[in-house]
Order: sequence, then structure tokens, then C-alpha cells
Amino acid sequence: MEGLPTTTKADRRWRSKNLQTSKPSLVMAFFSCVAWLYVAGRLWQDAENRKLLSTLLKKNIEQRPKVLTVEDKLMVLGCKDLERRIVEAEMDLTLAKSQGYLKHQLRQSDSSDQKLLAVIGVYTGFGSHLKRNTFRGSWMPRGDALKKLEERGVVIRFVIGRSANRGDSLDRNIDEENRKTKDFFILEGHEEAQEEVPKKAKFFFSTAVQNWDADFYVKVDDNIDIDLEGLIGLLERRRGQDSAYIGCMKSGEVVAEEGRPWYEPDWWKFGDEKTYFRHASGSLLILSKNLAQYININSASLKTYAHDDISVGSWMMGLQATYIDDNRLCCSSIRQ
Repeated sequence: MEGLPTTTKADRRWRSKNLQTSKPSLVMAFFSCVAWLYVAGRLWQDAENRKLLSTLLKKNIEQRPKVLTVEDKLMVLGCKDLERRIVEAEMDLTLAKSQGYLKHQLRQSDSSDQKLLAVIGVYTGFGSHLKRNTFRGSWMPRGDALKKLEERGVVIRFVIGRSANRGDSLDRNIDEENRKTKDFFILEGHEEAQEEVPKKAKFFFSTAVQNWDADFYVKVDDNIDIDLEGLIGLLERRRGQDSAYIGCMKSGEVVAEEGRPWYEPDWWKFGDEKTYFRHASGSLLILSKNLAQYININSASLKTYAHDDISVGSWMMGLQATYIDDNRLCCSSIRQ
């Protein structure tokens, strides 16, 4: 009969040793699994990032400009050539304007071949009906006398803009008065208002030089009387003189305090001394034809200040204008 299996001391020591060494192996295997999962997760995340980056790059490539073909380059050159021709055309247009070829040039004098001595524009407003009648009864001719004066080469008109509410009673009253007297020069593009007086100077000189061919263009306020024959004589002696800027020349303090009379919002532009440059008084100032043409050509870029005489004076500063100071044109002069 076979005997039962027996265990020796050596076998028991070997099994005990195997049990002791298997625990660290299990721990190492666990950490290996964790590490493998971490690495696999990072690899998966990197793959997703690469996929996203690839998509963005593809979109950017699609949005980048394509390589220009020969036709594209020719089109670009054609645009540059067209731009050059436009610039040349603008230069030619400016030159043509300066030589008297003006857009919408309408001669309102009876004889289109006659070159006038002067166009005199008398500033007026909607509420100045009585002043206009006073002028018509004093130094300013009316009716047939006004036409005879034009035959001598002098045109006189009351200068006025349009109402802010176009076509209202103010405009209708002026139109009705003009039908009777025919002595208005209505600035259709100008809004008649006290704060718009400096812009009125631009409109007057620009529009007058387009409508009449004269040696001189005269701006007169409606609060002064004029020795008309004396003014005509003064202009006849200056006839043919280009770049003439004639008037009662003055300067003066720039008013920087808001609320005071003659306040200048752009006072800071006139330096530390706050003094105006030399300019002709706004009551009566005279420009020769080429200076009026300059205003017409550059009217869009000419800046206006708070007062019309200052504005005109600022435009003359950058030109080769001849300043003619005549004290007979000063309001304080006895010889006016």
C-alpha cells in the first residue's frame, strides 16, 4: 500500500519564499498598467491635437491668396494704369478750371463777349427787406439804371442763400421780390444762417466766378453805404492786375473767451499772442479773378473760421497775393 505524501522542511521554506516574492510583482504590474494607460491617453490626446491642428492648417491654406496667374498680374497692371490716368485727368481738369473752363459756366451779362469790370455782391438776409429798399433808393441803381450799369461792366446783386426749410415762406418771399426787382444772386447750395456766413464767402466767390467773367469780385456788407463811382474808378485803375487782394487791411486780437463778441472757436491755432494775421475787413473786400478762381477750384478743402473776413484772409496767406491796403475802404474813413 502506497504511503501518504509527506512535506519536508525544504519544501515548506521554498513555498514560503515564493509567496513573499509574488506581492512586489503584483504591485509592479499594477503600476505598469497605470503607466500604460497614462501613456496611451497622452498618445490619444496628441493624436486629437494633431488632427485639430491639421484641420486648422487646411482651412488657413484654403483662405490664403492663390498664386497670381499671368492674367491676374495683367489685371493689376491695368488697375494701376487706370489709377494713373485718373490722376492725370484730375490734374488736367484742375488746369482747365484755372484757365477759365469752368463747369456750368453761365454768363448772365447781356453780352457774353463782354468782359466785366466787377461783380459786386451785397450780402443780405431774409429780414433785411427795408435795408435793401434803402440801398435801391441810394447808391444802388434799380431797373433800367441797373441794366445801364451792367453795360458799363459792373454787375450788382444782393447775395442770399436758401432757407433751412427749403421752399418755405422765406424762400418764396425772396423769389417773389427777385421777380420784381431782378437784382438777387441766390446761392442755391448755401443755407442762409448767421453761423454760416464764413461759408457764404466761399459760395459767393466760387459761384460768381462761374457765372460772370470779370476782373474783380467784390463782397459788401448791407450795413454800409458806398461811393459807387469812386469804387468803379478805383477798380478801373487796378484793371488787369492779377492776384490783387484789396481792402482795409487790419489785424487784431483773437477772442478766446466763449460768450464774448467775436469769439473764435479755433483761437488756439493763432499762437501764444492770440493775434489775427493781416486781412481785409469784411465790410468791403475785393479779389481779382484768379484769386476767386482759386477759391472756386479748392473750395472743398478750404477751412472757414468764425468770421468771413478771417476765412478769406487765411486762404490768401498761402498764395502769391498782392495785399493792397486802401484806407478809402475803411468804415472809419471820412473819404469812404
